Amino acid sequence: MHGGQVQATTSERTRRSVPADRLVVLVPAHDEAEALGGTLDALAEQTSAPQRVLVVADSCTDDTADVARAHGAEVVETVANRARKAGALNQALVRLRTSPADYVLVVDADTRLAPTFVETALARLDDDERLGAVSGIFEGERPRSVLQQLQANEYERYRTQILTTRRVSVVTGTASMFRRAALEEVAAARGGRLPGSPGDVYDRAAITEDSELTLALKTLGWRLDAPQECACLTELMPTWGDLHRQRVRWYKGMLDNLREYGVSRVTARYIGQQLMIGVGMATLALLTVLTVASVVAGVFAVSPFWLAIGGVFVVNRLVTVWPVGRDGRLLAAAILPEIVYDVALQAAFLRAVVCAVARRDVTWNHVAPPPTGVA
Repeated sequence: MHGGQVQATTSERTRRSVPADRLVVLVPAHDEAEALGGTLDALAEQTSAPQRVLVVADSCTDDTADVARAHGAEVVETVANRARKAGALNQALVRLRTSPADYVLVVDADTRLAPTFVETALARLDDDERLGAVSGIFEGERPRSVLQQLQANEYERYRTQILTTRRVSVVTGTASMFRRAALEEVAAARGGRLPGSPGDVYDRAAITEDSELTLALKTLGWRLDAPQECACLTELMPTWGDLHRQRVRWYKGMLDNLREYGVSRVTARYIGQQLMIGVGMATLALLTVLTVASVVAGVFAVSPFWLAIGGVFVVNRLVTVWPVGRDGRLLAAAILPEIVYDVALQAAFLRAVVCAVARRDVTWNHVAPPPTGVA
């Protein structure tokens, strides 16, 4: 994990145990038997190793529960859950009310944390009582294709943006640690100041529960942080179809959340971001049309000014992905593959807008793990 690549392994450092009344880990899982073992191993190898890990098995038809127990985790099976990940986490959090912990770490079942993730997040939360959550900074697993390398490049740029601006746009559902008091305040505000059902931490209607919870925490005045030491590896979409479905859900989820919250000091910047995506789409379309028209008309010419502007653009694209390695740099330098990728994301955004306007639901994309033995 290069974003805070940890030089010393856990075995080379003093491993401390984190008592169950201080931290509990929730791992929501739906048919994640293939990936879950690696996630639980990474938790056990933390420099501050959590002593209580609950795998929330949601309508599993595979060996998810058996894998969890084999790794020493508790298993909580959901009952009649119809609200996907948000509903599964709500059920688990209700059970924790009888034995609460100071902090709650939520980790996706296909995510592997950097060894110092827990240690760093606990330290940040202990130092600032108004810090409601520490978000992980996700990085792509080792790319196996050009498409996955393009996603890895995108994630690297997002990581750089967070570390540079110190602004946490979304407390990622991939892996984030929350202050219990902040989650309790969210639950108490549901149905009033916040959308959702009273008593729920996660809004059952939200298809992107992480972005909705981010808006809830910010609306209630909690601060958020994302240290570079809190890196985590997550899966990359293997096909263009998987990527499209994932991004339609992400984009539509944010659009739905903003509609629910309305215009406020918290949502203004997010609304601006959505508008800028639209402006970017229009700009790229106009540039393409004008370029094609000038070529057809025979008046196309290379301008030194615009060539210089383009050169700055290329350098920026290259520098911002430098840490991902040679393959990522080559793709960035080639420019065209990333333009095609950006167009694909814009197509997903356009479909999300249509679905949001029509109030049409979108499917939850569950990606099958790669075949055993694939490097």
